[in-house]
Amino acid sequence: MSGLLNKLEGIVGQRHVLTSESATYPFRKGFRFGLGRVEAVVMPHSLVELWHVAQSCVQEDRILIMQASNTGLTGGSSPDGNAYDRPIILVSTRHLKGIHLVGGGKQVVCLPGATLYELEEILSPIGREPHSLIGSSCIGASILGGVSNNSGGSLVQRGPAFTEMALFGQVDEKGELHLVNHLGLRLKGDPEQVLAAVEKGTFSPDDVEWSAGRGHDADYIDRVRDVDADTPARFNADPGRLYEASGCAGKLVVFAVRLDTFPAEKDTAVFYLGTNSTGKLEDLRRAVLSQFDEMPIAGEYLHRDTFEIADHYGRDTVVAIRYLGTKHLPFFFAMKEKIDLLSQKVSFFPDALGDRVLQAMSRLFPSQVPKRIMAYHKRFEHHLMLKVSGQFADTLRPWLQEFCKDGDMASFECTADEGKLAFLHRFAAAGAAGRYAAVNRKTTGGMMALDVGLRRNDREWFEKLPPEVDNKLVVKLYYGHFFCHVMHQDYVVKQGQDPVAVEHEMWPLLDKRGARYPAEHNVGHLYNAPQSMLDHYRSLDPCNCMNPGIGRSTKRKNWVAESV
Repeated sequence: MSGLLNKLEGIVGQRHVLTSESATYPFRKGFRFGLGRVEAVVMPHSLVELWHVAQSCVQEDRILIMQASNTGLTGGSSPDGNAYDRPIILVSTRHLKGIHLVGGGKQVVCLPGATLYELEEILSPIGREPHSLIGSSCIGASILGGVSNNSGGSLVQRGPAFTEMALFGQVDEKGELHLVNHLGLRLKGDPEQVLAAVEKGTFSPDDVEWSAGRGHDADYIDRVRDVDADTPARFNADPGRLYEASGCAGKLVVFAVRLDTFPAEKDTAVFYLGTNSTGKLEDLRRAVLSQFDEMPIAGEYLHRDTFEIADHYGRDTVVAIRYLGTKHLPFFFAMKEKIDLLSQKVSFFPDALGDRVLQAMSRLFPSQVPKRIMAYHKRFEHHLMLKVSGQFADTLRPWLQEFCKDGDMASFECTADEGKLAFLHRFAAAGAAGRYAAVNRKTTGGMMALDVGLRRNDREWFEKLPPEVDNKLVVKLYYGHFFCHVMHQDYVVKQGQDPVAVEHEMWPLLDKRGARYPAEHNVGHLYNAPQSMLDHYRSLDPCNCMNPGIGRSTKRKNWVAESV
């Protein structure tokens, strides 16, 4: 055992330094993509331990990969292959829990292992919400992971995860680690004292600097409303949303972030709309965003094919949330991952055993789609769920009736149960392609997923693929945050096709349309980071010792170009 590993064991304890391939595998294997080797996985249980772990690794010239919940979709928090020029220490922060209310809950200070679900639970009793609801929270995603990766969200008024206030460790060009306190809290002492105070929440209201910086993307509403702009409202590499910890993609050791929260809407209404005209749906989006003083809470799109697949391959998800709530979903997702890992290790178990078991169970349940919504599925190709405040609903009811009178679109106001199930069905669509591909692995070639930021003025928003690409696909699923013009596009390819190669064929088509991708997920190890994003990474990590290779950049020390 190396001297570094002995030192790390002295910091966190022997049980919390994992070195065997089997013990480290759940951390080395990305949620959907990525796998590589590591020298060790280290699991600190305090911020001070994390500080000392990071110091030791930097001093010993190790690569550091920071990982929270390992729920990313592009492999950004797991090693990518083995072509690194230094050993890797992967630091799991999942044990570093903690959320502190600031200003009575108007803001929160969140530690690295705190999850979105935990944040929802803490804010709910005081009538407030985080920037995003029922999405990544259900799979146990971390708050800091969302900030570090510019993750998106379904709520029209709130935009992507963003803050200018953070406490982080940064390695300079000399290879020395420094603690940077931009959290907006007046904290005295050495790094250990500052970190201990943040972890325990031992700061007073007088310590809070209310002019320290933005706690969310407050300009997002104006960008969404600008429906004639020739650029997307949001995309992951937007230079205006890259700020220190926000969008750092693991290039910093982030100890805490401070975020805004939002008043929860208590009186809401859901309208369900159907049409066979993409132009009509686009007319509605432009009109609602530009003609009214108030904005919708959410506007979620679902294509007919996605509707069908979600009903068959996401039914168990709807049942679980409907009858058990979201509280147990992170546990169920974790158990599924363990079963899938077991099936990979035991040869006589089929691949994707967890998905197969859940799919078999889902067949025991009837469809969870309400009758009126199912009737729209039979009539219409394009569906929209529109959630608004009670006050906006009073204005919108007569307007929708007038807007739909030509017969190109129909709508109805959902009951409380219909509205809940409509959005649950939309949420279930997000995992439907993955389930379909897993269950049909023997007859298909796998899946790929794109999240695309469309131009705000793009009237031809629905994708039309050329035959040479379309003929390689078995399933095309389209759904997304329609008012933000962010589309999720999941594809299952035919047997014998390489999903990555087919995806690369699609990139020029998206470029020609002026779209940006990814819109909500970090570039990870799948996408080429644009120069502005690489400049951001280099400014944060001049020695390239933190998560090198992100955005398909060089993995070599000091950003030395890799030989071709």
